[in-house]
Amino acid sequence: MDLSPLYISLKVAFLATSFTFILGLGAAHYIQKIKRGKSIIDSIFTLPLVLPPTVAGFFLLLIFGKNSFVGEFLNTIGISVVFSWIGAVVAATVASFPLMYRISRGAFEQIDPNILNAAATLGLSGAKIFWTIKLPIAWPGVLAGTILAFARALGEFGATIMLAGNIPGRTQTMAIAVYSAVQGGNRELAYQWVAILCLMSFIMILIMNNWTGDKTPKKRKQTLENRT
Repeated sequence: MDLSPLYISLKVAFLATSFTFILGLGAAHYIQKIKRGKSIIDSIFTLPLVLPPTVAGFFLLLIFGKNSFVGEFLNTIGISVVFSWIGAVVAATVASFPLMYRISRGAFEQIDPNILNAAATLGLSGAKIFWTIKLPIAWPGVLAGTILAFARALGEFGATIMLAGNIPGRTQTMAIAVYSAVQGGNRELAYQWVAILCLMSFIMILIMNNWTGDKTPKKRKQTLENRT
């Protein structure tokens, strides 16, 4: 059994989640600060979540194709996105970004604004308030968003096959390997990849439940009562 789809999927998912973590947190923080056009910007950020993956992949092809301005510029500096593992990272980032953004935004919106206002009146800068107060309070939600974004990136198929293609050993992820195995009539190989994907997804959900379950206000209160 060729394990290259596993290695490619993990590499793509880790890189995509790293980008998604930064972009999702930034977008969730930014959307709370703006007053005008919030619903429009929020819709744009959330759009990849509801678009068919192949449509998202088609738009990515238009943006990063060799005939586009972005594609031509990247080619001049030696970066090829289409039919490369970089394209798989881009596709996975776009697909997983809305999950990170929506969950992080929800976690930020649950913070009592009086806490943030009090910190501002004490002279703390916006950056210090974010890193020392806002992010630690919202961390359980942010962590849940990160894990779900990783799981989404790990299982991305439609946009990846449109932008990065299905090249064994280069861009063939586990999700694409399942498709290729079924198309080739190799059901046994498809079962193996499906089992691996299901097991990894279950473990990630289990980790998310264990890591975030003990950080809810009710759980924290019970923990404090047990210690006293």
